[in-house]
Amino acid sequence: MDYTYTIIDSDAVSNLQLHAFLDEYGDFECIGSSTTPSAGLNDILKYTPDIVFINLNENVATLFQMVMEIHQYINQLPLLIGIASTKDHAYDAIKNGFFDYWLQPYNEFDIRKSLLKLKKRVPKEKAPQTICLQSYKDYHYLNTNDILYLKADNNTTEFFMKDGSVTNAYKTLKTFENTLPENFMRIHQSYIVNTNYVSRINFGKSICNLKTVNEHLPFSKSYRENVEQLKKLLSKNTLSTLN
Repeated sequence: MDYTYTIIDSDAVSNLQLHAFLDEYGDFECIGSSTTPSAGLNDILKYTPDIVFINLNENVATLFQMVMEIHQYINQLPLLIGIASTKDHAYDAIKNGFFDYWLQPYNEFDIRKSLLKLKKRVPKEKAPQTICLQSYKDYHYLNTNDILYLKADNNTTEFFMKDGSVTNAYKTLKTFENTLPENFMRIHQSYIVNTNYVSRINFGKSICNLKTVNEHLPFSKSYRENVEQLKKLLSKNTLSTLN
């Protein structure tokens, strides 16, 4: 699950830079952005984000007043992170309960440490590891770690399992696309693959090979961007021997 955040920042350039920086980390979702303290407070009360980024280069007194006002309305405050071009307001930010204070221009190493500290303090629940396939009064439970891939078959979906078994569900592939854990990816109109089992991606033949089984799943042009993202994901922890 992603960490949700809002931004209170009257500087459009600074706002875009922060968006771009957080996008690189993959598990942070922006759900609101405002340019004034009052609009920022409204976003916090409306969306209850996990994190609020506050630009302290302007309207500092009003922003700190807004932070004090949050206490009147909610019990569980979001984590507050101040951003500024100088350290001038760092002490006041700490006194007002801010989780951290980021200096501009951003230092990647310092921010990485801050985000890791944030994740340790507020761990997110993992996605469910079991999926229930229901048909009338029949409930079939599958461990998602044992699913190799899903294949569409008209208005039903076939689950191909690690042990070689196949289970049918009387729902479309689209139904499962947004309910399975993040390691499942749509690569074709007819296929969703468990990326943990992908052993090879052949862009020339447009196929993915799977570990443990002799399976070659096709991917289509319309989902090529997903496969490109998968390649990047798999390459992160891989020793490269590209020619």
